[in-house]
Amino acid sequence: MYNLKEKEMIFVFTGPDGSGRKTVAKLVGQSTLHMKGIISYTTREQRHYETPGEDYHYVSRKEFETAKNRGEFLETVEIFGNLYGIKEKDIMETFDNHGCIYLVLNTEGAEILKSLYGDKVVRFFVYADRNTVADRQKERGDDPKVIEQHLAHYDEDMEYKEKCEHAFENYKIDHIAYEVTNTIEDYFRQKLEEKRVEKEKL
Repeated sequence: MYNLKEKEMIFVFTGPDGSGRKTVAKLVGQSTLHMKGIISYTTREQRHYETPGEDYHYVSRKEFETAKNRGEFLETVEIFGNLYGIKEKDIMETFDNHGCIYLVLNTEGAEILKSLYGDKVVRFFVYADRNTVADRQKERGDDPKVIEQHLAHYDEDMEYKEKCEHAFENYKIDHIAYEVTNTIEDYFRQKLEEKRVEKEKL
């Protein structure tokens, strides 16, 4: 398992599907703070509004299981019969050039990553009420059966909110982006202060 160095942190955006977690992550992590995002691998089919290599790396089940058997994945989960995972080499290569990274994960993946790296992982739980989540999934053209699956797990996903370090209701994208950005910058300032104190001790 890749061992995170002192300065390295992982910011994870999680929450119910349709909450806007991916939109918030890109707006804050990529556009505002210029952090590098890690893209997960999945065996599920690409949705019409998704882009390969940007939303997920789409692979066959055989390819996924072969990579898993080789020990290439840092974590894997199976949801609704589809496999999801993060490759360890993606984490390692990204940290070679960036001190902090961000990921968008389902609650299961977020929990696994937290168990692996503890305080180095900060989870941002992005949520919206059930009706809003359903409406957003309908607007983007999700299959009715997929929406039904997601809503069946909505309450279970919402329970994870209490475990996360931070939770934000996505009622207006610019507001939540501002709040999340300030929160992450607080972590950056804290790291700088710790570094300054360490230098003074030398």
